[in-house]
Amino acid sequence: MSPQPAPDDLAEDKERETNVLIEAAAPGPPAKAAEDGDGHGRPAPSPVAWFRMLARELHWSFVFGVVATYGISQGLGGGITRVASDYYWKDVQRVQPSVAQVYQGVTSIPWMVKPLWGLLTDVLPVAGYRRRPYFILAGFIGVIAMLILALHSKLHALFALLALMTGSASVAIADVTIDACVAENSIVYPHLAADMISLNGFCSSVGGLIGFSISGFLVHAIGAQGALGLLTIPSALVILSGALLKEVHIPNFPYEQAHKKFVEASGKMLTALKCPEVWRPCVYMYVSLALSVDIQEGMFFWYTDRSAGLSFHEGFIGFMFAIGSVGSLVGVILYQNILKDHSFRSLLFSSQLLLSLAGMLDLILVLRLNLKMGIPDYYFAVIDEGVSKMINRIKWMPLLVLSSKLCPTGIEGTFYALLMSIDNIGSLTGSWVGGLLLHLLRITRTEFKNLWAAILIRNIMRLLPLALLFLVPRSDPNSTLLPSDLLNEADDDEAQRVENVELTSLPANRDSCNDKSLHDCENREGLDGERDDDEASLLANRS
Repeated sequence: MSPQPAPDDLAEDKERETNVLIEAAAPGPPAKAAEDGDGHGRPAPSPVAWFRMLARELHWSFVFGVVATYGISQGLGGGITRVASDYYWKDVQRVQPSVAQVYQGVTSIPWMVKPLWGLLTDVLPVAGYRRRPYFILAGFIGVIAMLILALHSKLHALFALLALMTGSASVAIADVTIDACVAENSIVYPHLAADMISLNGFCSSVGGLIGFSISGFLVHAIGAQGALGLLTIPSALVILSGALLKEVHIPNFPYEQAHKKFVEASGKMLTALKCPEVWRPCVYMYVSLALSVDIQEGMFFWYTDRSAGLSFHEGFIGFMFAIGSVGSLVGVILYQNILKDHSFRSLLFSSQLLLSLAGMLDLILVLRLNLKMGIPDYYFAVIDEGVSKMINRIKWMPLLVLSSKLCPTGIEGTFYALLMSIDNIGSLTGSWVGGLLLHLLRITRTEFKNLWAAILIRNIMRLLPLALLFLVPRSDPNSTLLPSDLLNEADDDEAQRVENVELTSLPANRDSCNDKSLHDCENREGLDGERDDDEASLLANRS
């Protein structure tokens, strides 16, 4: 970051109209994507063919943007940031675990204003482009923030926090920009919605695996500040992805109407949030994340303490988190190949229950019961991290797919960002509650006798969201969740519908379909056949 009612006639008509507009820009008939498989619409035989299909359907620059944003910036960069920032607060700033937990929550604040970034990308193009300038902006502020952390040896904790927040804002702006493309393509290519979310998760997991694998060695070799300085490289790649993104130029944009568009988009968002099909899942997403109390900083200080803890060194911490990324990748594979067609409610019930049970592994480790079972701390900690991250990913994937299905036409990027900000507010709440819990139980840099109680309370609280599971729809990712009035709320005039199509990440042969030919595209016939829902699924036949 998962029985289906058929869409009504109005929704089907809108989808057909959009598909007609997109069909003219596609490099070939939709069914061609399946020809890389067995020619009968079954999944492609390899991940390479799956990537090629997505690149052909959605344009290679979109796939590159996903890889740069999710794989390198969030995945690899996030892995390095996780370990380097933990050591930065512990060894450079020398703060308490509860304070570090709160600081880690504060750095996520830029993710809570994702609707603002999304609104800007949707209604305020820069130099005639809606997406490219925001990628470039995100990359530049990320480079500046990481250079400040790396080059200033005695930076005050407040300014260090602001720099980390700026770096977080860099990743958030890039994330919301690529999420806008994902949400738009989920509307135009509903059968590829789960595949796009799997692409995001796959890139994030692989990138995280690499990032965590090298993070401990980087911290050991060049220190926490040096490791943070290397994060200028992912930010530079975000700039490159913005420069390469295939996007239609919008000349003579009426900037004087930007305010009106802001008001209209805000009104659409408010209308959508009043819809029970939308606000009910939002309530569940927030509560489930807020009650998943985060006490990771307390665990990290205990892992690395040389007297009262396990005395894990930097290399092993990075290795342990890398195994967590492997578990996360396994979760993506399980979801894509086995779980993606299950209903949202049943999958969230199972994953939430398993998440609480997996938390007991931490309790076993802290109470040292693993030694009584003959399992060394190193092995048990690795198993704990891998299992926990796998279940977390399985829980997160249907929430992401559900969010992509709740976006009204015309404000996909903004509304998807709003849903993600709700999730991030939930995560921040869980982080701050975790910091408060660590403080109340008097868990410090050297005192961990009550850590077991914090773990037990966290695991019990993870069960509470099950009482609100009725708020989640019973349908699966193949269903249409929004009512027809939200799906067709976009302006009815032809120019508006063409503009919405132009916002979509374009297919490979977009150059051949200019503004004039877009008008001609409207008169072409609809799609001849239904695209197979499982077309070229990720790692379906991975050897």
